[in-house]
Amino acid sequence: MNTRKLFIFVLEATLSGLAVAFVMILLFRPAALERHPSVSIIEAPAIESSDDDGGAAGRAPASYAKAVRAATPAVVNIYTSKTVTQRPHPLFDDPAFRRFFGEGAVPRQRNESSLGSGVIISPQGYVLTNNHVIEGADEIQVALNDGRSATATLVGADPESDLALLKIDIGELPVIVFGHSESLSVGDVVLAIGNPFGVGQTVTQGIISATGRHQLGISTFENFIQTDAAINPGNSGGALVNTYGQLVGINTAIFSRSGGSQGIGFAIPAQLAKTVMEQILEQGRVIRGWLGIEAQDISPALAESFGLDSTRGALVAGVYPRSAADKSGLLPGDIVTQINGNDVNDAKAAMDVIAAFAPGERVEIQLKRNGQLQTVDVIIGERPTPRSPR
Repeated sequence: MNTRKLFIFVLEATLSGLAVAFVMILLFRPAALERHPSVSIIEAPAIESSDDDGGAAGRAPASYAKAVRAATPAVVNIYTSKTVTQRPHPLFDDPAFRRFFGEGAVPRQRNESSLGSGVIISPQGYVLTNNHVIEGADEIQVALNDGRSATATLVGADPESDLALLKIDIGELPVIVFGHSESLSVGDVVLAIGNPFGVGQTVTQGIISATGRHQLGISTFENFIQTDAAINPGNSGGALVNTYGQLVGINTAIFSRSGGSQGIGFAIPAQLAKTVMEQILEQGRVIRGWLGIEAQDISPALAESFGLDSTRGALVAGVYPRSAADKSGLLPGDIVTQINGNDVNDAKAAMDVIAAFAPGERVEIQLKRNGQLQTVDVIIGERPTPRSPR
């Protein structure tokens, strides 16, 4: 009997101890006994869906349909044709060859056609496109998105920026709204609209990958917007628009190893296109300043040989006779460091700054000659018009 009471006492004590321990664990919950560790995170606020205004600050638009509806009516397809004369081989100049191949000695003509895109920028019928789209064309046809078409006349072209202005005589034209290309930022969403491969008007979407791209060898004056929106042959001259359907660029070129889009496309900023267009309308051509030098960048080796502390500046490699530079006494070997008090980083920067001046303006150029700083006053000349290949 005593043994049984002792067993019951021990059992009750054990159960009481376990109960107390369980209560203590529930009350204090030591971190070491927790099943999952606590992690602090920073979570972004929920993004609201867009409304009818195409998206506002802090909102992600669910669709770009409104921007597309605003822009696409003003984007046109451009078809060009030209007659190309195929010259006979020089061997046909030999009478012996002509005796046996008389037909081959006659120049033959064939018709070449190409396609591209353009943007209607005014109700008066002016259309912006790339110069390379219409260069050398004998006939230019413009087809609107609403099915109408017309023969276009060339108002003027600027090969050095690869822009051209056309005019069509059609009433009630849709017009695109110019955006502010200078305020674009990397990461902004953009839409490319054009006629790739002649399949018809197509819209592709991407972002701004970079701005201010240059030294690509596409044109003389380069300040391209880079985008990963798909741009293919036929898109040239078409519109690059923001999410409000406003024009921010003229699609111009792609970087591709296959001939198709690989996510690297380039567009001329709308602000530059507007400036070129205005000059063509007012003056019939684009007038730029000209110094009359051949300039090159300063490599580390050149900087060392000239005893320079950095590679900043533009080396005068040559001076054109009777040019503004020649008249002002600039010499090969001079290093241009400043123009009107603004530092010159490289040869392209020097060319762009000079081109922005009007012919006849007086400009102060700071240069290094034989290690000594000098200042020269130059009366800017007019940049010669590049010759057309026709």
